[in-house]
Amino acid sequence: MSRDHAQSAETPFLELLARGASADAYEQPVLLARAEGGPAERTDALQRAKHLALRVRSELEGRRRREAELSALFETAHDLAGLRDLDAVLRAIVQRARSLLGTDVTYLSLNDPDRGDTYMRVTEGSVAARFQQLRLGMGEGLGGLVAQTARPYVTDDYFKDARFQHTGTIDAGVRDEGLVAILGVPLMLGHHVIGVLFAADRRARVFEREQIALLGSFAALAAAAIDTANLLAETRSALAGLERANEIIRDRSGVIERASDVHDRLAELVLRGGGVHDVAAAVSQVLDGTVEFTEATAAPEYALEASRADGHVVRHKDDWIAAVAAGDELFGALVLRGHPGLDPVDQLTLERAAMVTSLLLLARRSAAEAEQRVRGELLDDLLDARDRDPRLLDDRARRLHADLSATHVVLAARLDATETDADQEADARRRLWAAASHLAATRHGLAAARDGGTVLLLPLTDSDSATDLARRTARHLGRAVHEAVTVGASAPVRDLAARPEAVAAAYTEAGRCLDALRLLGRGGDGAAAEDFGFLGLLLAGDQDVPGFVDRTIGQVVAYDERRGTELVRTLDAYFACGMSPARTKEALHVHVNTVAQRLERVGRLLGDDWQSPDRALEIQLALRLHRLSAPARH
Repeated sequence: MSRDHAQSAETPFLELLARGASADAYEQPVLLARAEGGPAERTDALQRAKHLALRVRSELEGRRRREAELSALFETAHDLAGLRDLDAVLRAIVQRARSLLGTDVTYLSLNDPDRGDTYMRVTEGSVAARFQQLRLGMGEGLGGLVAQTARPYVTDDYFKDARFQHTGTIDAGVRDEGLVAILGVPLMLGHHVIGVLFAADRRARVFEREQIALLGSFAALAAAAIDTANLLAETRSALAGLERANEIIRDRSGVIERASDVHDRLAELVLRGGGVHDVAAAVSQVLDGTVEFTEATAAPEYALEASRADGHVVRHKDDWIAAVAAGDELFGALVLRGHPGLDPVDQLTLERAAMVTSLLLLARRSAAEAEQRVRGELLDDLLDARDRDPRLLDDRARRLHADLSATHVVLAARLDATETDADQEADARRRLWAAASHLAATRHGLAAARDGGTVLLLPLTDSDSATDLARRTARHLGRAVHEAVTVGASAPVRDLAARPEAVAAAYTEAGRCLDALRLLGRGGDGAAAEDFGFLGLLLAGDQDVPGFVDRTIGQVVAYDERRGTELVRTLDAYFACGMSPARTKEALHVHVNTVAQRLERVGRLLGDDWQSPDRALEIQLALRLHRLSAPARH
């Protein structure tokens, strides 16, 4: 073949290559030459030129494709270098893979170690919601096969491929999406598969080796992006941890300074004799909150017992409770109000304040007990004043802020109930003495344990009476020891400094009054000698007062209780009016016939001789005892 023929044959194909014509267009020059009936030599030349041109075209297309692939990979690598948003990088990888491979759908799944399965992270081209939300168990589906072998796998027809495990959930999702041909390549971090990158078509398709390699390159970049994101997250977490550590160090420095400050303040308070509320005020300033001392009965029981048991503060709602205790004795609690957040050093500060508070209370109690003993010794000496120097007694009283020249009342107090256990009874008596001593100290009086009970010497004001003082004392001591306390009071005594022997006589009188109250069944009450008159002498001892009253006027009393009548009141008025029915009806504001009818009923109950002198005296005494036995109206 001549050179001219060869050049002329190549010309049309060069033009086709230049304008990037489709492969079908390369048949046109050969067909045209055959149609014109030219020489066979020219047709053969055109045929050879066509094959050569198609090879060149294929090579050019391959180069363009590789250039596009390299460009996409380069862009992805660039995205990875400036990684800010992992999801955005993964979406770009999936989008570029779909574009370069020309598939209908691409998607990326990642393993979830916490749940032990695989989930869809990114999809591109998907239209089925169920497919986009698929979660696959480890080893299930084509992705499971890729993950198990760490190698790419491709299926031309998913539903006819038996190499991997089919499940109803996965097959339903694939069927919803309409996928047929699927290619999967592993995402590797070292030797571990962390996910799978897929490319899929909705028609049968054969994926070429170059396409598998390209998808593998994208998978490698995706794995690198995930690894980089994980490293960045760990770095950020470490930096955040360092920042938190620095903040904690700064906070601890401030807390240590506060702890040193509170230590200095508490030490100063103890040295200058501060009290419980001074401690609470100092800790309030340091902890920037409100700290209060509360009695044990006012604090939350569970939190208080928990704090007492382990020696640490306990949170109760928005408050913190620190028990104030010494040994087995519980004094109360320090309560930090409305401060739900409290660091360990501040908790230690509150605990230390509670310990200081308990020491202050112990010291105060020791001092109080010492003063109580001194007061008790002075009162004992007054009761045994026969050999005592009055001036010395007066000087001792003044040092205790007691004025023996003032008007006083001697009170005998005793627990109404008697404990069967000797230890319990002794403890109850100690509590009574402690309560009486505290009352005496606050009233500038004296108190001492004596004769199984307690004796008090309390000043009497001009507006007060011995009876009122006895009743108030009985109520106060009863509340303090949580038991009924009976109190008998003497008549007022004066000038004890000049005649200290009067104290012993007044104590004897108060004791008789106490016995009278108990005989009359008025345990837990208080009364003075003036309330009983000459009956106080009669009631001293162990007389059976209730039995005497019942034997004498019991039938009348019972009749009134059953019928709601007023026979006892009528009898009282009758004897008070000199046994005159006319004056009695005036006192009772009733008709004289009513008085006569009532007295007739009394006669039937007590007997016809009830108005004889002996019987009348007994009845009047029983009426007086019955009246005294009735509960006092406070």
